[in-house]
Amino acid sequence: MPILSVRHRTVYRYRRPVAFGEHRIMFRPRDSYDQRLIEASLEITPEPAALRWMFDVFGNCVAVATFAVRAETLTFACGITLDHTPEHAPVFPLAPHATHYPFGYGAEDMPDLSRSIERQWPDPRHEVDAWARSFIPREGRIPTQELLADMTRSVRANFTYLARSEKGVQEPLTTLRSKRGSCRDFSVLMMEAVRALGMAARFVSGYLYNPRNDRARHVGGGSTHAWLQVYLPGAGWIEFDPTNGIVGNRDLIRVAVARDPAQAVPLHGSFFGLASDDLGMRVDVDVVELPDERGKTREIEAHPPIVAR
Repeated sequence: MPILSVRHRTVYRYRRPVAFGEHRIMFRPRDSYDQRLIEASLEITPEPAALRWMFDVFGNCVAVATFAVRAETLTFACGITLDHTPEHAPVFPLAPHATHYPFGYGAEDMPDLSRSIERQWPDPRHEVDAWARSFIPREGRIPTQELLADMTRSVRANFTYLARSEKGVQEPLTTLRSKRGSCRDFSVLMMEAVRALGMAARFVSGYLYNPRNDRARHVGGGSTHAWLQVYLPGAGWIEFDPTNGIVGNRDLIRVAVARDPAQAVPLHGSFFGLASDDLGMRVDVDVVELPDERGKTREIEAHPPIVAR
């Protein structure tokens, strides 16, 4: 059970002092049985006139900041320490009726899962449907775990990761046809594919722990990361990271979950000024494993900065 430390710093820069609108911050990880939050801090410069905390409709912890001053820079610095319990084996207990696909959800679950099963993106020629069904044998049933693991690892093996600085998400059809995208693009494609098979899926935003910044192990570090969860009877919401072929929560630090990516943006706000005043945004994320009981630091990740807007 490693103790992980996350340092997340975002800096907005402007050509001249500007006024700021409300900013919503989603940096604080969700406290759960597999990741226990030990400590969290948030520093904002310039100091906000007011800072309040709330839970959104999904139970994510959100800080809302308002400002009364103008400035040329706006900085959000978050420090997190948590006890992370990784699941190394992609094996999870399922209800007997869900061990093989296809399966159905119980009547008591459907009212809460229905919106997470609905398709969110157009697929007029059923291309995403066809890709999803390519993982299902023509005859007989397939183990549910095998189906989802194969889909997750297929993205890792056959698609090219690109760190996109543009806001928003590519249409799943664009990702599927080009076989290129960012972590959030791959997550949305797999979400739509899983939904095409009648399963509930939701978007996850958080951090990726990549020991020693090992690109042979993981890609997508250095900024916030994205993956998805699928609801499986008997197991609950299970993590799948198609960017890195991860099944389970290994190396994934969960911050926010939502039905749609737009509902899990780590930092969102506005400023009052000319468009030319905006000089861009810089994000730095470092994930470090703290020393163990013997005082030895086992693994450290130091990501290069990401410059984006």
